[in-house]
Amino acid sequence: MKQMWKDIGFSLVMGVVVPYLFLSFGVMLLNRYRTQTMNVLPTQTEVTLETQISLPVLVRKDGDTAMQMDMDAYLVGVVLAEMPASFELEALKAQSCVARTYARKAWRSGGKHGDGSVCGEPSCCQGYLAEADYLAAGGTEEAVDRIRSAVLATSGKVLTYDGQLIEATYFSCSGGRTEDAVAVWGTDFPYLQAVDSPGEEGASHYTDVQQFPAKAFAEALGISPEGDPASWLGSATFTEGGGIHTMVIGGKCFTGIELRSLLGLRSTAFSMEASQSGITVTTRGYGHRVGMSQYGANAMAASGSSWNEILAHYYQGAEVTLLSDTE
Repeated sequence: MKQMWKDIGFSLVMGVVVPYLFLSFGVMLLNRYRTQTMNVLPTQTEVTLETQISLPVLVRKDGDTAMQMDMDAYLVGVVLAEMPASFELEALKAQSCVARTYARKAWRSGGKHGDGSVCGEPSCCQGYLAEADYLAAGGTEEAVDRIRSAVLATSGKVLTYDGQLIEATYFSCSGGRTEDAVAVWGTDFPYLQAVDSPGEEGASHYTDVQQFPAKAFAEALGISPEGDPASWLGSATFTEGGGIHTMVIGGKCFTGIELRSLLGLRSTAFSMEASQSGITVTTRGYGHRVGMSQYGANAMAASGSSWNEILAHYYQGAEVTLLSDTE
């Protein structure tokens, strides 16, 4: 009988008491883990509220009317217009920082419009595409959220050199190497120098070919050469970034900038070949090629570079600076 009661007691201990103790210990550990996790990992909302810097920007949307917007809300529209949402997240972050720098410099200096505002024309200031318009054109909410996360990840951050906001220029594709600012605008900036930009071969305008009938070519340049078009093409000099500095055509000397404008070329990095029928021009890259190449930034990001490293490459010597709400 005593043995039976011992067996019953043992069974109760093993079947009820021990599991209860293990369960209580497990709950205690779980609660401790939850407490530690809450202390170490704040919610996404808390992260955003702690790090977002509210800056104003004046945006021209309808002619001469300018309205004030929150900088980060404005930048979502800029990045939607200026860079494919499918680009690497670190490239989107780099674009956000550069675009913020451009808009903030306009706010402080007056910008191209003189009143500190920026317009939505890429040929003048920066592109801008409202979220509603982007979605109406077939864009997705996921793409908007992705770009918004890139903007917020860099909130308040701009590029400076010697404590001053830089000339934050950027473009689509360099064709393999960017250009010195002095070669394009005649003004030298230490942080806007020619640098290699590998990995752009997949860009839609890495190279382009344009063909000009001999007569149309001559008329576009305002020259009246005679004979075989091959005899029209003279010597050329080149910039540090591999663009045309000067080129003699039909006995007249042109700058690469002039030829790009007169012929409607994608960039100043080009070569020319002549035949009996006319001139074939092959360009590399798309844009002025000064500052950050967007396709180059995407290639760097795909290779593992952070947005800070991308900016350090294209704006050498510049620093990422965090502004405050009052700056």
